[in-house]
Amino acid sequence: MKSLPITHATLITALGAGLAAHAAALQAGACGLRPCDFEDVVLPGWIGPVAGLEQVALPAALAGHACRNHQLAWLGLQQDGFAQAVHAARERWGAHRVAVLLGTSTSGILETEHAYRRRGPDGALPGDFHYASTHSTAAVAHFVRLALGLEGPAWVVSTACSSSAKVFGDAARLIEAGLVDAAVVGGVDSLCLTTLYGFHSLELFSPEICRPWDAGRCGISIGEAAAFALLQREDGADAPVGRLLGVGESSDGHHMSSPHPEGAGAALAMQRALADAGLQPPQIDYVNLHGTATPNNDAAEDRAVEQVLGRDVPCSSTKGATGHTLGAAGGVEAVLGLIAIREGLMPGGLNLRERDPGLRIHYLGANRRGTVRHVLSNSFGFGGSNASLVLGAA
Repeated sequence: MKSLPITHATLITALGAGLAAHAAALQAGACGLRPCDFEDVVLPGWIGPVAGLEQVALPAALAGHACRNHQLAWLGLQQDGFAQAVHAARERWGAHRVAVLLGTSTSGILETEHAYRRRGPDGALPGDFHYASTHSTAAVAHFVRLALGLEGPAWVVSTACSSSAKVFGDAARLIEAGLVDAAVVGGVDSLCLTTLYGFHSLELFSPEICRPWDAGRCGISIGEAAAFALLQREDGADAPVGRLLGVGESSDGHHMSSPHPEGAGAALAMQRALADAGLQPPQIDYVNLHGTATPNNDAAEDRAVEQVLGRDVPCSSTKGATGHTLGAAGGVEAVLGLIAIREGLMPGGLNLRERDPGLRIHYLGANRRGTVRHVLSNSFGFGGSNASLVLGAA
């Protein structure tokens, strides 16, 4: 692909709000996780909630879309002047020439969970519950489109953890085809009962804080996040914060909830991303791993990275700091990759006690400083949906 400028980016996670807060948190080795205390959930485990989210009020014009997921999206759009940057792009290109392409996993399902608890004697859901504007998978793209005053193509990708990485590829294809001039991409996923109880039932919600690449790892800690990036055509675009150099996607379909044990689909996504970027493996300076801290996922990704890049490239997972933000993870980690490039910082993975001796790639247990020109960011979802992004310096 022809590289695309990423002119603006922002994110909000359990680590804080905005680029500066995340850069500082990564440098300090901060962790945003805490023991699970979400609503009335009684489960052993750790979560990464966004501070102050419950107090966020939407503008009156958007009040009909109120739900936790949209409160999170709204709060994310207010960081780092992102909404203002999109408004400038809208003026430059026209509202109909700016796309909104987002990833999510559960969207506003928490509203449905609350509505179900309030159903009437006949089983009917309450009259103030509006599925289409809250829980519907497409709802978050519609909400962001309205919030930003955009009229271009809009859709949501929901392929589990790869969702908000895949939309970068969608944006690149739309721009290359001449259908749009700019695209808001990213992902939003908020805490809800379904993911907490669901991952617990799959025995993937770790009772301890998640420990990627650790010999004793036993599952994920669940976080929530919103991450956004603005991609624009080269001509007339603002000075970029980074560049999208390549996108690789694959679908190995090995198993509904387990990766291919040798990481076949993951390796293919990374190979395609490198080829798309026109780069050789030694040119990757840092890999932000999918790194969920489940035994199978870390082992499969370790094999895939070794196959494609060898054992020497510095790698780490940032999920020990943010938790696994599910459908938002790809967008979050892409923006963290941009921070790594800007700051010359390869963040060490948190919570590592004893490295798994069966995993062989160069996993960072502490921060490393150095020039970072190219970052590979991995996102691998349920059902074998894999996406890798190559990001470059501005």
